[in-house]
Amino acid sequence: MKIIRAKDRYHLESDWLSAYWLFSFDHYYDPANVQFGPLRVFNHDWIRGGAGFPTHSHREMEIVTYVLEGVLAHRDSTGGEGLIQAGEVQRMTAGTGIAHSEINADPEAPVRLLQMWVLPSQRGLPPSYEQRQFTREQRTGRLLPIASGQGHPGAVHVHQGTTFYVGHLRTGDHIETRIDAGRRGYLYPIEGELLVNGERLTAGDQARIETPGPLALVGQEESELLFIDLP
Repeated sequence: MKIIRAKDRYHLESDWLSAYWLFSFDHYYDPANVQFGPLRVFNHDWIRGGAGFPTHSHREMEIVTYVLEGVLAHRDSTGGEGLIQAGEVQRMTAGTGIAHSEINADPEAPVRLLQMWVLPSQRGLPPSYEQRQFTREQRTGRLLPIASGQGHPGAVHVHQGTTFYVGHLRTGDHIETRIDAGRRGYLYPIEGELLVNGERLTAGDQARIETPGPLALVGQEESELLFIDLP
């Protein structure tokens, strides 16, 4: 298990965006930190009220957006538009090409989100998107699948054999999962503090796991986490 501490993330600060880029992205390039399996981008963003990303294009990527706080307005070239609320996940398949914008829908309060890009298992897919709301109760004391290409009912569909889970741990909550042979796991504490196989992780740390075996997660305080099971 490789642990990367929060202080070692790349941090971008501008007048409207505070962003942590966990993999090479935009002008930040580290040849030793380009991707983890098919996981190509993992950004933790705070966007000022009324600001955001104007229309821009993507191709051949599965883009998963999970809003933690606030409301994000989405509009794309397929004619789709709407709001992504806190606790909601959106999967956008860029496929053969899509243009979209992402703007904080509130003129004053910030929006906080995770955005993750996964390389698809096949190219040339038609652009599409899907989104779904999940509650804190659904993820409390467990790993809740919110986006998956492995047939988890209730999760939005990702065109890749990977699953995104979220969890809310109370102090003392214990969750058991495992990394199967030929698979890898990526764990990101969003808030709080937890033990991962006895290793202490706090908000913003990363655990990149490539060794098969059990994975024990224990809440040391109220914590939110995201875990990705990857090929």
